[in-house]
Amino acid sequence: MGISKSTVLFEKAKQVSPGGVHSPVRAFRGVGGTPRFIASAKGAELLDVDGNSYVDFCMSWGPLIFGHQDQDILEAVQAALFRGWSYGAAEPYSLELAELITSSIPWVEKVRFVNSGTEAVMSALRLARGATRRNKILKFDGCYHGHADSMLVRAGSGLAEMAAPDSAGISDAVAADTLVAPLDDLPALELIFEKYGSEIAAAIVEPIPANNGLLLQRDEFLHRLAALTKKHGSLLIFDEVITGFRVAFGGMAERTGIRPDLVTYGKIIGGGFPVGAFGGRADLMDQMAPLGPVYQAGTLSGNPVAMSAGIAMLKKLKRDCPYAALEAKTEKLAQDLQKTGAQVGVPVTVQRYGSIFWMLCAELKEPVRRHDVVPAIHRETYARVFHKLLEKGIYMAPSAFEVSFLSTAHHDTHLSAFREALKESLGEVKPTK
Repeated sequence: MGISKSTVLFEKAKQVSPGGVHSPVRAFRGVGGTPRFIASAKGAELLDVDGNSYVDFCMSWGPLIFGHQDQDILEAVQAALFRGWSYGAAEPYSLELAELITSSIPWVEKVRFVNSGTEAVMSALRLARGATRRNKILKFDGCYHGHADSMLVRAGSGLAEMAAPDSAGISDAVAADTLVAPLDDLPALELIFEKYGSEIAAAIVEPIPANNGLLLQRDEFLHRLAALTKKHGSLLIFDEVITGFRVAFGGMAERTGIRPDLVTYGKIIGGGFPVGAFGGRADLMDQMAPLGPVYQAGTLSGNPVAMSAGIAMLKKLKRDCPYAALEAKTEKLAQDLQKTGAQVGVPVTVQRYGSIFWMLCAELKEPVRRHDVVPAIHRETYARVFHKLLEKGIYMAPSAFEVSFLSTAHHDTHLSAFREALKESLGEVKPTK
């Protein structure tokens, strides 16, 4: 057996790109080994450059709720390409998509399109600071909001007092204006607002953190956060880059009944194309340039191809309303995977919300709500199981702390293949006595 094409391409890529990739998790550092170079994708399956086929449970990290190359979205994109793919001018397609969103989601009175979730968060934070004339932002340990400087900050040794950069290149001055609180800790939350409430421009939270595992938050925690921001004149920002339009058309704001001041969205609103958006109260959004003093711009924002894909995506979501069926399918899969682990004798726990799930290679007695309580054995076992599954044609997230997604393109045959592959894989990694 010769060297795989993926191996050859990865070695070449490392000569021209840092780590051989353009986003760190693709390098397989969390699980080891060589990343697969994907040549094409269709439905629920990926095809790599070596001709290997995989059932895909990443779905481009969530936005492909109808699978790869959905026919309705594909036709919209093809039509858009024939009209031209970049205008650098006002066009009607972003207007139609904005009207679709604002007419369906009451807490998004106005919306602005950008090119990524990171850009959406960065702009929303700038707007919050500009609108409140305050500098501090409260974030939560275990939430991920992209790679804007102020969001790459971790908790220090004291309660929201010793925040420290979590990446080289971030100044102490930037870190000083970011407060970091623990998730699922109401007393700590109360204390932070008691001490800093008058200085906090906004609190930003993933209503369900989904980048350090799927950390299921209690409704009471989120509702108390909303109440505290209102009491202290701070804004509440829901980062729904992953959950927006994925767990419900109105995302977690709809599911919890909480009305955030601002919300951020990601690639799902562009059918999987590079798109982001932030929106919220009209009085806040009108403080953005050109109306107000808060500057933000983007040459490719409102790209006509991405906007056309987003229109097709959102119209299909409204028409088909796949949420209940996807949730039922995901719940059954979660139960089946846990039963498979029990049968083999290797503990498996699956945390699920809507059509998002996280497979932990460990036995848990209660839901994980904070990333620092994940059993250490999970990381090591997951890496071994990941590669066994990959050999059997199952593509999971190449990280023990990233989540997985189902789409309408996942059929019973795909899920049965997953169960059988997991059964074999767990048997192969099970310790021998």
